[in-house]
Amino acid sequence: MATAVHYAPPEARESHRGPPLGLVATVFVALVIASLALDVATTGNTPYTIPYDPPDAARAYFGSHAGAIGIGAFLMFGAAIPLGIFAATVVSRLRFFGLNVAGVTIALFGGISASVLLALAALTTWVLAQPGVADDLSTLRALQSFAFATGGPGHIAMLGLLLAGVSVPAAFAKLLPSWLVWLGLIVAVIAELSTLSLVVPVLDTLLPLARFLALVWLIGVGFTMPASRSASAHG
Repeated sequence: MATAVHYAPPEARESHRGPPLGLVATVFVALVIASLALDVATTGNTPYTIPYDPPDAARAYFGSHAGAIGIGAFLMFGAAIPLGIFAATVVSRLRFFGLNVAGVTIALFGGISASVLLALAALTTWVLAQPGVADDLSTLRALQSFAFATGGPGHIAMLGLLLAGVSVPAAFAKLLPSWLVWLGLIVAVIAELSTLSLVVPVLDTLLPLARFLALVWLIGVGFTMPASRSASAHG
């Protein structure tokens, strides 16, 4: 005789079912920091200023540090995966608490887009680190600019939508501490302003600021957003 499988609809469950947000956020943050730390430690540079360097300097950069750049790109590609999982899980959790509002869908759009753009930037950077690619200056500049645009302003702007899309609904439902809500909104504004770096290069300083503050927010949300209705009621 076949065993009956009982399915409990979301509204009847006490706890949300999904990956632990804190663990997913931690893996993402660890991979991002490892990738950036490797880049800075081995090249003495950061990925934000490279597109504005002279072509010869860029060729020397990728030619001299291809191995480390390739590993860093691999780590950053790996980071894109838990970011996408985080976005899907946090949106699912918000909906579990009955928050079927536009902000939640905006958060999903921002989070998945941020993950995809980060993956594109990482894979493009990996291509740049392959033998012979840096020898063709026109190809180098095109790929370099694409990697910067997708992994810099593009990724950060979409990440800002994730932060804002989660922070606003969570504030109304009191699912997050007020300081974390305000941090998410402030970082979201900085993230959107960072897109101006595409036309005003000096504003590229907003990119690392938004990125690192977003990492703090992700960890905070991962470990403070309740996963059960009882915990939410007592929060």
